[in-house]
Amino acid sequence: MTVGAPTRGILRFALPLILGYILQQMYLVIDAAIVGRWIGVSALAAVGASASVMFLVMGFCNGSCAGFAIPIAQAFGAKDYGKMRAYVSNALRIAAVFAVVITLLSCILCSRILAIVNTPHDIFADARTFLMLQFLAIPFTIAYNLFSGFIRALGNSKQPFYFLIFSSLLNILLDVILILGLGWGVMGAGVATLLSQGFASLLCWMYIRREMQLLIPQGEERRYDNKKISILLNNGVPMGLQFSITGIGIIMLQSANNALGTVYVASFTAAMRIKYLFTCVFENIGVAMATYCGQNIGARKMARIRLGIIAAVKIMMVYFVLTIAVVYPFADEMMTLFVNSGEQAVINHAALFMRVANYFYPALGLLTILRYSIQGLGYSNLSMLSGVMEMIARCGVSLWLVPALGFLGVCLGDPVAWIAADMFLIPAFILLFKHLRKVVSLA
Repeated sequence: MTVGAPTRGILRFALPLILGYILQQMYLVIDAAIVGRWIGVSALAAVGASASVMFLVMGFCNGSCAGFAIPIAQAFGAKDYGKMRAYVSNALRIAAVFAVVITLLSCILCSRILAIVNTPHDIFADARTFLMLQFLAIPFTIAYNLFSGFIRALGNSKQPFYFLIFSSLLNILLDVILILGLGWGVMGAGVATLLSQGFASLLCWMYIRREMQLLIPQGEERRYDNKKISILLNNGVPMGLQFSITGIGIIMLQSANNALGTVYVASFTAAMRIKYLFTCVFENIGVAMATYCGQNIGARKMARIRLGIIAAVKIMMVYFVLTIAVVYPFADEMMTLFVNSGEQAVINHAALFMRVANYFYPALGLLTILRYSIQGLGYSNLSMLSGVMEMIARCGVSLWLVPALGFLGVCLGDPVAWIAADMFLIPAFILLFKHLRKVVSLA
């Protein structure tokens, strides 16, 4: 990504990511659709009651793994392959510790977490079953994100996409077998997700072993290195905490929404499933920018970084126009994927959530581009502060707007948070870019 037209390079890298994550979101949509249509509104609410908790936990895992890939991308851009493999070795150590500790703590605290987010009593048992299975999948989620991060750090975003295709199809097949065939209900949805995540992580590892020997540490490269551990943690932990801090705000928002009742929990669940299907495109444009900026700062090409940011913003705005053409007229119809047409209250509330969020997608697109670019430049601590802004904004909405406006306040939670983060990120990126340009010119 250090040569050629930036727009073409970003699109070529981002498109497999986008398609992969759309597939990933699709099987989450299908999970919810099968549960909502064939089991009922209460089961749909149970699947979604802990979505914000999963965002916090999985967000930390996924963000940390993405951060671990940044020094690898930078070393690859600088053509220092021995250093790159040493980072791979030490990243594996950190990820193994994270997987054990986070899984144990999450499973132990499962019931308490659901109580904290005001999970309605009538769906508590099903919500606990589903959440426990999601927590048991944490090691597989960490493994997949770590291995796919290694692969993408070398500029290959296609292969993880292919693996997601296989795992998504497996998840859908298992949903049909376990939920509709065996009648496992909510537990079937959780087991399907766990097994498909395990399959995706196995495929990534097998591909690295067979096709990407450049990533395999040898001899002294396998040695424990305090300095490299520190660099990896300085990139990964702030990136993970950024998602977790954002997740705290989302938990506050979901807690306020859960207190409104089961109908609103179901509405929130349906809307969030479809929202993530659309917003994952913005997220993956950002992920592409992290690798793009990481490789180009390693190659000391500041002019290309500026051109890349401009190209990413243009791509984002084109996509935003397409979402307006789809979401605004068809939001109600989308919600009938999850519930029967007779559940009009659920449909109306979920469609309102989708439309309100859609108006503010440019704010989200700018957020992801700037945040991931800052991370790719090696300043994860700075990007983490934007997560703090999101958290503060969502907490404010939960405490004041939701009690005053009800579900409309819930709908405003994401837009207010995105704007708050942008108010920090825009000046932060401008100042950082000016600083780095001086450093590069003096070197």
